[in-house]
Amino acid sequence: MKKLGFGCMRFPLLDENDPKSIDLEQVERMFDIFLEKGFLYVDTAYPYHEGESEKAVKKALVERYPRTSFRLADKLPTFNLKEEADCPRIFQEQLEKTGVSYFDYYLIHCLTKDLYETAKKCKAFEFVQTMKEEGKVKEFGFSFHDTPEKLDEILSDHPEVDFVQLQINYLDWEAENVQSRACYEVARKHGKEIVIMEPIKGGSLIDLPKEIEADLRKADPEQDNASWAIRFAASLPGVRMVLSGMSSLEQMLDNISFMENFVPMSEEEQKIVLEAGEKIRKTVAIPCTGCEYCVAGCSQNIWIPEYFKLYNERQRTLSKGHDKAYDQAIQTHGKASDCIECHQCERMCPQHLPIVESLKKVSESFE
Repeated sequence: MKKLGFGCMRFPLLDENDPKSIDLEQVERMFDIFLEKGFLYVDTAYPYHEGESEKAVKKALVERYPRTSFRLADKLPTFNLKEEADCPRIFQEQLEKTGVSYFDYYLIHCLTKDLYETAKKCKAFEFVQTMKEEGKVKEFGFSFHDTPEKLDEILSDHPEVDFVQLQINYLDWEAENVQSRACYEVARKHGKEIVIMEPIKGGSLIDLPKEIEADLRKADPEQDNASWAIRFAASLPGVRMVLSGMSSLEQMLDNISFMENFVPMSEEEQKIVLEAGEKIRKTVAIPCTGCEYCVAGCSQNIWIPEYFKLYNERQRTLSKGHDKAYDQAIQTHGKASDCIECHQCERMCPQHLPIVESLKKVSESFE
């Protein structure tokens, strides 16, 4: 199976301020080309696009293609589990929303130290294993956002899982808050195949500092920034799939251009891109991927990822004063200064960012 997976977290939108306004017409064209080029793996989840991603997959893919022509991954949302009965209830809802009778891959979503305890309390692993035995799940895994030590514990507790999904990219390879390399090595130690998420770190490895982009162009004028990022992830031994959250037809065509006939990176290319990662880490003020897990439970409706993106851009350009994009965003969302410091967002953040303190910096800069 070709190594590029279609991540359904960042579908194209009709209204950039409304994550539910999925551009189904464009998504259909994207699925058409994706399958035509021989790619199979499609990855969705319960919270993506505020619950609309699974429905879009049904309309744009499941209802238009034979079930055997693609492989579908979905996830059991640990952050929505309160009791054991929630597992079968949500699973059945997902089958209905996607329009399938089984999932090729089913993951326990976003395991952290706290959410692993939730999964244990609600017997999530036992439930998914039962679904696999009944044929409603073909392969069973989990996505992970915590320390290598916690990953080692979970894989030791649950050798029955078929694969693990990790955040791996050349920026986070040695980052203290993510520890991509160390988590990768733990998964390899346990003999698990790996699915990679965030290879472009929410798009932040596309818009690079000019001097770093110039270094990559000098090393290979034929590769664009997305190619450097995705090929790094796909070249690691034991990686079965790299998910890319392609949010436009143009992005998909670009990704396909270097993944249709994938050529692994050379050692020299890996060295070049890891050195670029070291330099980039020094320029990123807030390493947010824009996943928006923090937004759903925010009582103040603060658009945290968007504000962090604007802040990072301001830090790069050293601009000051009012910002039109920020002023427009706060017309429909809470201001950064509206934060009540409940820390709900931090409990949900896969990057383990100090969101509350970072919002104070945003407020000081823009308000």
